Amino acid sequence: MQAGNMMGIVNVSQRFLASIVLVLALSCSDTEARKALTIKGSTTVLPVVQIGAEVFMERHPGVDISVQGGGSGVGIASLIDGTTHIATSSRKIKKGETARAEAAGVHPFETIVAMDGIALAVHPSNGKDSLTTVQIRDIYTGRISNWRVIGGDDREIVVISRDTSSGTFEAFERLVLAGKKVRPDALVTASNQVVNMTVAQTPGAIGYLGYGYLSDKVKAARIDGVRCSEETIRSGRYPLSRPLYIYTDGRPTGMAERFIDFLLSEEGQRLVQEQGFIGIRKGRL
Repeated sequence: MQAGNMMGIVNVSQRFLASIVLVLALSCSDTEARKALTIKGSTTVLPVVQIGAEVFMERHPGVDISVQGGGSGVGIASLIDGTTHIATSSRKIKKGETARAEAAGVHPFETIVAMDGIALAVHPSNGKDSLTTVQIRDIYTGRISNWRVIGGDDREIVVISRDTSSGTFEAFERLVLAGKKVRPDALVTASNQVVNMTVAQTPGAIGYLGYGYLSDKVKAARIDGVRCSEETIRSGRYPLSRPLYIYTDGRPTGMAERFIDFLLSEEGQRLVQEQGFIGIRKGRL
């Protein structure tokens, strides 16, 4: 009888210890999950969150932040389907995306982390470095195909655009194209870097890209007489100014909140500036 009682006690103890181990394992797993952060979306915002993630992880050992591009539409879609904690976007979330998110039980919360301008880049040898919004629209829709028509050299215009998943494309479409379609012979590229490189190598080219991606290998044209600069973007005088966004499911909490707060801090905004973008004074709406 005593042996049976002892065996019962041993079994109970073993089960109790096993349950403690399981609870601890789940607790550790949950802690690790809270320290993992996934960010997906805009290639324009990519350098901002990349450098921010690198510095943040240096300051917080054990935190693992995964950063991916793919475009603003990809980031927002990933937020809706639950495969990212943070979506980055170079354009405002669309009403249709918000509706799909709400239907999926996701409540997009918007934070502005920087300002940007869409620069119109031309080859340094191009003598035509001042354009109107109407001229740009006519170039991109096919009404103008030679620089000579608008006072430049007698040279065919090579039009470079972005793919439709790009937030930069959608912002350009809204700010410049006014609902018109890009000409079918335009070269479609996947990133700001490719636009910069292609324009730099093609004398007749024109392409649009984020201000932070401008290099000394291309020349930014004035738009409606306004130069693309930090001052004109911040003031809103530059016609193609835009905010850069981060979206989370509801008001950010936990590691997402700490990371976003870091981006909005004095140090984080200094990193924004170092990447060629324009810092802001007020971030969260």
